[in-house]
This record gives sequence, C-alpha cells and structure tokens, in this order.
Amino acid sequence: MNIPNALTTLRFILIPTYLFVYFSKINNSFLFAMIIFFIAGATDVLDGYIARKYNMVTKWGTLLDPLADKLMLLTVLFSLSYTNIIPHWVFYIVLIKEISMIIGGFTLLKKYETVVAAKYYGKAATVLFYVAIGILIFNKMFGLYFLYCAIFLAFFALYNYFIHFIQIKRQAKY
Repeated sequence: MNIPNALTTLRFILIPTYLFVYFSKINNSFLFAMIIFFIAGATDVLDGYIARKYNMVTKWGTLLDPLADKLMLLTVLFSLSYTNIIPHWVFYIVLIKEISMIIGGFTLLKKYETVVAAKYYGKAATVLFYVAIGILIFNKMFGLYFLYCAIFLAFFALYNYFIHFIQIKRQAKY
C-alpha cells in the first residue's frame, strides 16, 4: 500500500473516530470532532498531492478516495443535522446526491471498466463544504449561506458527472 492509499485508509478510520468524539460527553467534544474533520480534509489534500506528484495514482485510490470524502462529509452533515445545527433536509439532499454518485461510479467501473477521476468542480464543492462547516462553527447564518452554495455547486458537479456518464455509455455503444 502506498502513502496516498494509506492516507485514504486513515480517512476511513477517522469517520467512526469523529462520530465517537462528536457524540461523547468529553469537554469540547464538538471542537475536537471538528478538528478530526479538518484533519481528514488535510489528509485528502495531502494524498492527492502525493499521488499526482510522485505518480502514485492507483485505481484503488481513484475509487476509494472520493468514497472516503463522501462518507466523511455525510457523517459530519448527519451529526450536524441530528443536533439541529443545520436543517435536516441538507443531510438528506446531499445523501441522495452522494448515493447517486457512488452508484454511477460503481456502474462505470463494473460495466465499462472506467474510473472517472474527480473533476475540479467536484473538488471545489468539497472545499466549499469544508469552508461552510468551518464558518458554521463561528457564525451559523453565514455558515448556512456557504453551505447552500456548496450544495448548489455539488449538484452542478452531479449534473456534469451525469453528462460524462452518458458520453461514456454512448461511446461504449459504438
């Protein structure tokens, strides 16, 4: 296992760690959980940088890296909605979007042996989610504004991935 894939694996481990800390009774559990979330974000940036710079990109990493990101984001949105920091619909709408992306990704892999790497607009949406959640810590109203912008950008990414999916299916026909 190379370093980028180890960092992706670490992000999977941080998901239950985040939940344990967030819902624990320890002092400052919210703050510590947010630190775990931002550490996960830093490992995402780091693994992508290392993978590209040192030519360590693997199919495993290309597939599991975005899955780790999606699961971490959904976990955080779930916990924030469960504790009424954000509206519940935010979690559900992002959940539907992410499930659609996961199903589409696995379909492309299984049926067409194609892995679609993350595009800049998907990465921008992820960054905006991190920014929004960071702002939410200090200012709920301003943070929610950024969160809604992140949702819009995430659905723009979904639309573009859908167009790409259709193009791959058409190419496979011919």
